[in-house]
Formats: sequence, structure tokens, C-alpha cells
Amino acid sequence: MTEKALLKRIVVDPKIMLGKPVIRGTRLTVEIIVEKIAYGATFADIRKDYPFLTTDDVRAALLYDAKSLAHEEIYAA
Repeated sequence: MTEKALLKRIVVDPKIMLGKPVIRGTRLTVEIIVEKIAYGATFADIRKDYPFLTTDDVRAALLYDAKSLAHEEIYAA
């Protein structure tokens, strides 16, 4: 699947979850998916917890997060 097709799976709408990025057609945020992976969940674990998700939905969340971080500026404390 192309990058563009994956990113179309993510929606940012102020009327849904206060504008946090979510998987299209759900109220499941990218943040929740990425956090679960950070704590050791596998794609299979996430799909078991959220059976309405596809593997591409999980990949889209990771790609969206990576793209978001690529444009973030970090300042030394």
C-alpha cells in the first residue's frame, strides 16, 4: 500500500475526539495505537483488542506518527 493510501486512513476532525488523529470511521486515536506498540503490543495484539482494525490501519497510525515527528522542532532545555 502506498504512503498516500495509508495516510488517507487517518482523519483529523475537531468534532471527533477533540481533533486528535483517529483511524477513519472510528474513535480510536493514533496515540493509543502507538502507545500500545511502545509498551510491547504486537500488531496481532492490537487487532485482537480492536477487531475492526486492519493491519494497514495500524501501519497508517505508525506512519502518521512518524510523519508528524519529522516536522517537530526540538529545543534544548
